[in-house]
Amino acid sequence: MDLIVTLEPSSVLDVGAGFGKYGVLCREYLELWDGRQKYSEFARRIDAVEAFEEYITPIHRFVYNHVYVDDISKIIDTLDFNYDLVLLIDVLEHFDKNEGVLLARKILAKHGGMIISTPKTVSNQRDAFNNEYEIHRSQWTRQELSDFGNSLFVRDDVSFICFIGKENDVRELEAELKVMKSGFKRNKNLFTGKTKKFLGSIPPIRRIYHFIKNKF
Repeated sequence: MDLIVTLEPSSVLDVGAGFGKYGVLCREYLELWDGRQKYSEFARRIDAVEAFEEYITPIHRFVYNHVYVDDISKIIDTLDFNYDLVLLIDVLEHFDKNEGVLLARKILAKHGGMIISTPKTVSNQRDAFNNEYEIHRSQWTRQELSDFGNSLFVRDDVSFICFIGKENDVRELEAELKVMKSGFKRNKNLFTGKTKKFLGSIPPIRRIYHFIKNKF
C-alpha cells in the first residue's frame, strides 16, 4: 500500500481480485484519506478482473467501478481503457511461465505500470474452493521479475514485491520512499508532491503508525 499511495494512480486494475481486499484498501487509502470527506463519491476508477464468478459479492459491486468476470489472459488485448496501475497481487504464480511473461509484457506495453507480489516459495496448491484458477503453476525469481523492465523491490521475507514501470516513475517512487523512511517523523515539509498531499490529509497518529510499519 505504500507503493500504491506514493504512486497515487487515478485508475487501478486489480487482477485476480479474489475477496476484493485490495480494492477496499485502494478506496480507503486513495479516496477516504484525500481530504474530500465523501464516503462513496469516488473520484478514481478502480476496476477488477476475477475469473471465478462465485467469488463476486456485494463488496465487489460497491468497491469497484467495474468487474470483468473473465480470465485476464483472454481479455487483456480487448480492454478499452489504459490504467495508471495494474495489480498482480498473488496472481503470477497461477500462470504457466510463458503465459505469465506474455501477460506482463502486454500490461507494460499499454498501461502505466504494475505491482507484482508473488511468493518466494510457492506451495503445492491445487484447485482450492473448487476453483482451477487457484492452482499454483509457476515459481518466479527476483531476476525473472526484474527482466520485465525498470523495477523497484520492497524488502519482504515471504514474497517478492515490486513495482515495474517507466524509468522516471521508478526513480520518483524510489526517491519518495527514501524520504518517507528517513524524514517523516521530524518534518512533514520534507515530503514532496503526492506524498506531502497524502500525509497532510490524515491524523498524525495514524500517519506515524502507517509508515513506521512498512518494510523496506
